[in-house]
Amino acid sequence: MSPLKWIITYGCKLGLSFVYRIDGSDMAKVPRDGPLILFTNHRGLVEAPILYTQLAPRPKVTALGKIELFKIFFLGFVMRVWEIIPVRRGESDREALRSCIDRLKEGWILGIAPEGSRNQTGALQKAKGGISLLALHSEAPIMPCAHWGAVRARDYLKRFKRAPFVLKTGEAFRLDTHGEKLTKEIRQEMADEMMYRLAILLPEEYRGAYADLSKATTKWLRFEA
Repeated sequence: MSPLKWIITYGCKLGLSFVYRIDGSDMAKVPRDGPLILFTNHRGLVEAPILYTQLAPRPKVTALGKIELFKIFFLGFVMRVWEIIPVRRGESDREALRSCIDRLKEGWILGIAPEGSRNQTGALQKAKGGISLLALHSEAPIMPCAHWGAVRARDYLKRFKRAPFVLKTGEAFRLDTHGEKLTKEIRQEMADEMMYRLAILLPEEYRGAYADLSKATTKWLRFEA
């Protein structure tokens, strides 16, 4: 980790610790090195820097970030230092996909939110099928990382308290087509199976579109030994 990245990462981590009471003990289960796709739910903007700083000092950590955020002066600067991969939402961004695959091949940990856009209630939305293509093309293992908390942080600060924020990780796995042709429907089934692994980690009120755990299957998942 370069001196500049170290200063920004640990500076952000310290600043976030003043606002949030972060339970990141589960992050010790995340391997030090990749390749690894670490997928998570998408509630707001603060989860990304919390997740990134909780993964420190792992040397090769990146994530996808919408390209519009790179235009915000300080935020764009931090994202460049952290080597975040810009992505154009709402279209098939092959350049971003290739960058993700290249980083994974080089042994990076890649953070990604399969929902695509932020959910406004904290409850899971239906995932996009593109995550399946990335996992299959890269052949990287996948690990769910659920988070909750950080709601109404200002209310906590007014009472001189820190807002709670919890991170939980699940068992790693890979996707397996079992020799079947990869159709759009199968890609979505794979994405849904992944999201159920995330839902299992979340409190019931945040499971949203994946609340009915009886529908969870593992047909396309191959769990790591």
